[in-house]
Amino acid sequence: MAAAASPLGSFSENATRLGMRIQETLTERITRDFGSSTTALFDTEDKTTDIRKRLDSTNDKEKIDALRRLIAMISKGRNVSEFFAQVVKNVASHNLEVRKLVYIYILRYAESEPDLALLSVNTFQRDLTDSNPLIRSMALRVLSGIRVAVIGSIVTLAIKKCSADVSPYVRKTAALAIPKCLSLDDGQRRELMTILVNFLNERSPLTIGTVLVAFNSVCPDRLDLLHPHYRRLCRLLPDADEWGQITIVNVLVRYARRMLPKPLVFQDHNGATVERIDSDLQLLFRSAESLFFSRNPAVVLAVSRALYYLGPPSDTPKIVPPLLKLLRTSTEIERVVVEELYIIARASPELLSSHYNRLFLRSSDLPSTKLAKLRILVKLMKSENASALLGEFTEYVHDRDDSVAAAAVDAIGTCARLLPEYTSRCIEILIRLMKDGIDAVGSSAVRVLKDLVQSNRRETFPAAAAAAATVVVAVEGIASVQTPAEIVASLAHQFDDVRHPRAKACVLWLVGQYAAAATSTTATTATTATAKDGVQIQVVPGVENWAPDVLRRAVKSFAHDDKAVKLQTLTLTAKLLSLSPESEILGKLSMYCFSLARYDQSYDVRDRGRLLSTLLADICPKLKTVSSTGNNNQNSIQEQEQEQEWNEGTTDDDGGGGGGGGLGRGMITLRKEQIQMILFQGKEPSEEEPDPVDPTMTLGSMALVT
Repeated sequence: MAAAASPLGSFSENATRLGMRIQETLTERITRDFGSSTTALFDTEDKTTDIRKRLDSTNDKEKIDALRRLIAMISKGRNVSEFFAQVVKNVASHNLEVRKLVYIYILRYAESEPDLALLSVNTFQRDLTDSNPLIRSMALRVLSGIRVAVIGSIVTLAIKKCSADVSPYVRKTAALAIPKCLSLDDGQRRELMTILVNFLNERSPLTIGTVLVAFNSVCPDRLDLLHPHYRRLCRLLPDADEWGQITIVNVLVRYARRMLPKPLVFQDHNGATVERIDSDLQLLFRSAESLFFSRNPAVVLAVSRALYYLGPPSDTPKIVPPLLKLLRTSTEIERVVVEELYIIARASPELLSSHYNRLFLRSSDLPSTKLAKLRILVKLMKSENASALLGEFTEYVHDRDDSVAAAAVDAIGTCARLLPEYTSRCIEILIRLMKDGIDAVGSSAVRVLKDLVQSNRRETFPAAAAAAATVVVAVEGIASVQTPAEIVASLAHQFDDVRHPRAKACVLWLVGQYAAAATSTTATTATTATAKDGVQIQVVPGVENWAPDVLRRAVKSFAHDDKAVKLQTLTLTAKLLSLSPESEILGKLSMYCFSLARYDQSYDVRDRGRLLSTLLADICPKLKTVSSTGNNNQNSIQEQEQEQEWNEGTTDDDGGGGGGGGLGRGMITLRKEQIQMILFQGKEPSEEEPDPVDPTMTLGSMALVT
């Protein structure tokens, strides 16, 4: 008998709670019904000429029509505060419809017209005893909305009276009025705290949410007040209104983190994992899990946050399916959810690794959403899904948004660094993208290749490389697949296919940085090699075969290149010449390049050319002759005199050897190794971009999307 009575009692209790919830919801909706439709008021032009006359009329129909027009204008953003005096006179009308409309108007302008609103305080107090719960609640709302400190005690008495009202809607309004009254007059804190403590005994699902809103505003740190009410709040959670559920969950999470023990996870003597959870915490989880099916995305996010930070490891995977379901609701909600998922993927990628295909980019996604999804996919990348993700990244590089395309290229580079078995495939994709017609894709591909090469070679400037082979370190397995020299050689052979200035400049820098031959060439007779375009070129001792040919092709288009490309062409010239200053072919190319730079329109190019030619003049005597000849052939006599004065002044100051008048003379003489150190050493790879999301961010942080 007892076993049969238990389910029957539980069913009866649930039925009673459901009936109470339906009744309260119907009461709230009925009290909000204002009667006839006001759609026509929005379709007609605003006529304000006869509104004053209608407000002063003795006919209730005319008053209602005038008030409806005023409220329609308020909804359109019009300022109709000029009618405040006429509207307040109707606050004591016997017509219920008129009083409702007057209250709506006064609620809008009570703060801006507090003196006129004070004239109706007696009427508002009298309306607190009205038989209509909507009138009672609106009277309290107007009273608490009048921002005059002298009526603080009156508002407190009104709140105390309405807190015991039979209507849950009126009690809800009284709870929301507590923070308003406290901000108006802090001297009423003691009385308001007494009211709030009594309010915590509230058993109506419609009201309990607003009670906790007031609790958060008045005394958020007094969690000890919730000790007698914790279990009842957990049981009321599924029945509360949607926005009340959010507040209740957040308050209960704060309470549990401070007052309840953390779940314990340990292994027993058999090696099995055991979880020990407090019964009160388990009650919160059981009550909250049903809210995963809520229609309100904010409720789902609040419950997910609660289980993620409070739940044991076995409960954490439960938050993933509801969050993924929200991705298909709307673009705005998806924007918020992907940032929450990124926080989860960064800390626990195993929770989302099996759902990576649900996070693929769609053409309808916002650019910010696409970037967040790309960050998540990178965090979820592993050997099992890398092939599918690489295929997706290759498609994303053609996105119409340049930032998304560049992020997709960066994701391919990340795959090359993290997964050695896919490095060759990633490098092939990047080399192919280097020729892409979109500037963002091409330049990003070369930049990523540059970082890949640099991150896998220990810097040793070429003076040491001439004596011993450059040390290659296999970081993340890249060098075990393709050496940096092989990657740069591949880029050098495709130099003519690179069209973007930033990409060309990057290739030229790489060629110069890795142009030193791995072993020293001791042959005195230079051999020849065939370039890509069929031109026969000489093999330069100490320099890779492809490096002089890249310089030759760069010098051919020097006059028409972008400034960044010109600067890197000059730097490449200096690096190659420092590696083999005796080479005749490099000497001729250098003389021609520096001559072009001398007459370039850009100050930066001219200054770079003069700096490098001066630096190299001591190890390459041909540059001295070219510099002197260039000076004599200049059209500007004034510039010749200024340069001669500069050279003579340097000679006097430094006291170096050599005569004045030529670049490189009268200055401290640098050895070949010192010049190579200046040109090559200390060139660090570009720093990895920091995580755009602050590591201290947690689920639910507004800063994630603002």
